[in-house]
Amino acid sequence: MGRHALFIYYRVRDVHADELMAAATAMQITLQAAHPGLDVRLLRRPEAQEGVHTWMETYGLPPDADPAALAADVERAARGLAPWLVGARHVEHFVACAS
Repeated sequence: MGRHALFIYYRVRDVHADELMAAATAMQITLQAAHPGLDVRLLRRPEAQEGVHTWMETYGLPPDADPAALAADVERAARGLAPWLVGARHVEHFVACAS
């Protein structure tokens, strides 16, 4: 089976972009320290719609990682992002196809 990846997207008011970016980056650094081999990225759509951007966190899991356990760790860590969210965080789990 291929490697697992988590994609988590949510919305944030553009006026809070700097605060969200600092908090999410710190969160991902902490998660990487706790999960060696975890590949993280933080992305944002280039355009805002009605003053709100869509953000995405990505997590490429190491081969031996438990996707459910890691998703739970990510969501616990993400509680600190709540002040800037507009709506809910959406978590998607994918598996890389064999090539």
